[in-house]
Amino acid sequence: MKADTFLRSTRLAGTQRSYSVDEVLAAGGATAFGRKSGKTNETLIRALENAEPIEPFTEEEWDDLMAQLERDK
Repeated sequence: MKADTFLRSTRLAGTQRSYSVDEVLAAGGATAFGRKSGKTNETLIRALENAEPIEPFTEEEWDDLMAQLERDK
């Protein structure tokens, strides 16, 4: 049985829509979905280049993550 999160699309922050995996696959895959929704590689690259920098993990967060990964091996 599929989890509900894969069956429904949602809105992010009221302005951006998040599409379900089923919607993307029904469009013919990620590339076809992007084309049908008006996206191109160039617009994606431009958006990434103009995005705000992502804050790195704090040292404590990094240590916690590494410890969790080590435990989960």
